[in-house]
Amino acid sequence: QVQLVESGGGLVQAGGSLRLSCVDSGRDFSKYVMGWFHQAPGKEREFVAAISRSGISTYYADSVKGRFTISRDNAKNTVYLQMNSLQPEDTAVHYCAADVSVVIRTGKGSYDYWGQGTQVTVSS
Repeated sequence: QVQLVESGGGLVQAGGSLRLSCVDSGRDFSKYVMGWFHQAPGKEREFVAAISRSGISTYYADSVKGRFTISRDNAKNTVYLQMNSLQPEDTAVHYCAADVSVVIRTGKGSYDYWGQGTQVTVSS
């Protein structure tokens, strides 16, 4: 059973940084591709980044390339999202998600399990 819990959100000024964490309390974390999505008020949930099961491959939305870094520690059942140079448009609820696929996918419908989300607010 996959149970994902995010943490690390908060309020930060533009140009600042945050690191989000997502812990899986289950036993098969290394079998899932992990992704991060965000959802701003009144908008659709959008893909941010994903990482392969081994952690070797990563993929990013164009809007976060060069600013965000996704990583994972399979020994700790944890995936991270390091967010640098944050901008007001990054303000959203950020969700981690697990996909049973063997390849990285970016569609939210491809992901099987979701956390409850953590709020990130960037002030200008």
